Amino acid sequence: MGEIERILQLERQRARLEALQYQAIAIMAEGRDDVAEELALALAVTVHKARRMVELATTITRRLPLTLAAMKRGEIDSVKAAAVAEPAAWLTDDKARQVDLLVAERIEGKNAGQLRRAVGRLVHRVDPDGAAARAEARRRERKVELLPGCDSMSRLVADLPAEVASAAYGRVDRLARQLRGGDESRTLDQLRADVLADLVLGTPGEGGAKAEIFVYLDARTLAGADDQPAELAGYGPIPAWLARQIAHDPGSTWRRIVIDPLDGRPIDVGRQRYRPPAVTDRYVRVRDRECRFPGCHRPAQLGDNDHHTPWGHHGHTDTGQLVNYCRRHHRLKDKPGWHYELATDTGTLTVTTPGGRRYRSAPRAVFDHAPIG
Repeated sequence: MGEIERILQLERQRARLEALQYQAIAIMAEGRDDVAEELALALAVTVHKARRMVELATTITRRLPLTLAAMKRGEIDSVKAAAVAEPAAWLTDDKARQVDLLVAERIEGKNAGQLRRAVGRLVHRVDPDGAAARAEARRRERKVELLPGCDSMSRLVADLPAEVASAAYGRVDRLARQLRGGDESRTLDQLRADVLADLVLGTPGEGGAKAEIFVYLDARTLAGADDQPAELAGYGPIPAWLARQIAHDPGSTWRRIVIDPLDGRPIDVGRQRYRPPAVTDRYVRVRDRECRFPGCHRPAQLGDNDHHTPWGHHGHTDTGQLVNYCRRHHRLKDKPGWHYELATDTGTLTVTTPGGRRYRSAPRAVFDHAPIG
């Protein structure tokens, strides 16, 4: 057997296994709305990815039998199956099966992009009157997401109505082009990115509350005596030069958190004056940095400080009893079958899922300066 044949054989095996996995997920999802959270823990993936797996599994197994059959035969993988399922997601069951039947004749030899476009055309053919309703429904799904990247970069992604996105991009592009020429050394792409950031963040001195982003750096790095990387909440490590630049910027919307280099305790949160409850609230957010649910990295300043023992059950408002969760995982705590247990002496959180599996989230030091190797 040649190498290409071996690769194709393995690809078909992978597709067949994905079909079996989708069937198992669909069975697990029957009658439940919290399966994605349990699946994310079990597979060590993001909730976003787990939720997409659940949506695809239920759509393909319940509404697209021929697409599922093609997966079972190893003819298409989950990426190509998604190219069929996602454009057909808003169709009625009957019309989804019409698309499923028509697509089955067109699958062979198509990559995922070609398949998605073909399905899009078929969706309009079988349900032309539903286009307006689908467009209206999709507009209700508009959102903005922050996707951490590498090398101190991230992606800010907005799902917007097409005409709004086009108009917004047009304005950013127009303003960027007006800045070109003369001594301007930035590329057009760089100018567009900078213009967008300026439009969103505004300028120092503008009225209104500004969002705070926490940046953790140790005292020696802040003073310039060391170049250990700092930590950007919800992102991860950033280089020392960038952390110092943020810390010393008087107009910054970032808040520096100075950490003792020996024991990792916060020694300065850059505050001026706050009432005691606000001090406690800020301390918990600084301490936890991110949602304490296992595997979640939502920044603490965007989440909720929760009484581990509810206030109505004699819980106390002190730092040992307060835990930060993002809104989704805060609400999950009260779902049937979920149990959160906090060891107040160590800060370790243990989450038990409806399936009986246990996952732990232990507080970790902001920095790990141990030598490598």
